[in-house]
Amino acid sequence: MHEHSYFTYIMASRSHTLYIGVTSDLHKRVFQHKWKEHDGFTAKYNCDRLVWFEGHQEIARAISREKELKG
Repeated sequence: MHEHSYFTYIMASRSHTLYIGVTSDLHKRVFQHKWKEHDGFTAKYNCDRLVWFEGHQEIARAISREKELKG
């Protein structure tokens, strides 16, 4: 098993709009943002650059960190 199973991450646009999220597959999720595979905030504001991430062993901790950063 991987040391970190969940990630809290920040994506940014060229205009410095930020998106904060949580995922269990960081590589896949970054490419979903880059290719705008889902309609929503990141597609609308072109948040397609991974600028920061940290790994967590528990989903609850990753979500807690996401909320902390958004707060």
